[in-house]
Amino acid sequence: MSPVLRWAFGSFFFLYFAYVGLVSPYASLFFLDRGFSALEIAVLMSMLQITRIVGPFSWGWLSDYLSNRIGIIRICACLAALVFLCIFYLHSYLSFFIWMFVLHTILSSQMPLGETATIHALYKDNSFDKRYGRLRLWGSIGFISMVLIAGELFQRNGIELYPYVGVVVLFALALITFCLHEPKMERRKMVKGELIGVLLNPDVRWFLVSGFFMIFAHASLYVFYSLYLANLGYDKFQIGLFWALGVAAEVLFFYFQNKLLSRLDAEVILQGAFGIGVIRFILIAFMPFTSVLIVAQIMHAATFAAHHSGATKLLQRWFTGPLQARGQAIMATVSYGFGGTIGGLCAGWIWDISQPGDVFVMSAFACALAGMAIQKMRPRRYPARKN
Repeated sequence: MSPVLRWAFGSFFFLYFAYVGLVSPYASLFFLDRGFSALEIAVLMSMLQITRIVGPFSWGWLSDYLSNRIGIIRICACLAALVFLCIFYLHSYLSFFIWMFVLHTILSSQMPLGETATIHALYKDNSFDKRYGRLRLWGSIGFISMVLIAGELFQRNGIELYPYVGVVVLFALALITFCLHEPKMERRKMVKGELIGVLLNPDVRWFLVSGFFMIFAHASLYVFYSLYLANLGYDKFQIGLFWALGVAAEVLFFYFQNKLLSRLDAEVILQGAFGIGVIRFILIAFMPFTSVLIVAQIMHAATFAAHHSGATKLLQRWFTGPLQARGQAIMATVSYGFGGTIGGLCAGWIWDISQPGDVFVMSAFACALAGMAIQKMRPRRYPARKN
């Protein structure tokens, strides 16, 4: 991959996750400012995950069928920027509900196809272990930048500026997609039943179950962490700092991930991420002191970055050729789609009927279930060493 192309993909990740860095910490605060209840906010925020149930697989199938991932990425990025403009004309809860659904159905194409295009280009150069983390970390830097800048902006001038920031970011994302390119995709005919054959592999099924529970666990973080911190007395800029700290830890992992990926099996990395996840959410739930919350945020390096890299590498074991985009899409659908949606709704229900910290107790249990699922995978068989 040439330096110019690496810059283009790095910028794509930067801008996409800058948008995520706007939505994840601040959309719930924006909706709260509009007068919506906690459960209504949970439903609105769940659109981020519900749209990943059908969206990614549909976009992935279309890209594999047309062999034109970059073209679909460009069209969807432009559509998303135009749809976001509608926010200035919305007033009712129903209109926000429809808007969130349409917008994030379109945006659900960006990561599965962008990740697949990046992985395809890197595997062509045999440089996945070395380069992937250093490209993907630009997404984390984009997230941190947006969290800090928007946090300060909203603290000084009010959350009413949220729509204007979103417009700028999504139009910039649309522009950068016209700089993306990837090696020519091999036009191999899709074999009937090939995808079903892969999904019938017990290891694949247990892997997807583990992904479901891991994102189920993180749904409480994405939907209610900002509100949880606000209830504890932190202001918007301080809330942004907590988010930025977690993603800074993520950046460090992505930068040095080659040392880990080259020494440990992906299954081992995932198991470690699930164990750390249990500890992280217990700390957030039961010890919400600043020093402990800082430690818990640093653990994001494991619960998100290590899990993401390990899962992405493991997918390449089963989903190759014309199955690549659909493999990424299936993972997004099962984990972020079903897992994130159900986790977010459960978190909203628990938030309403119980204490706020209990949503993170639920997350700890979900991480434990993810660890149990990955342990069900059959151990890999290695050739016997000769003495």
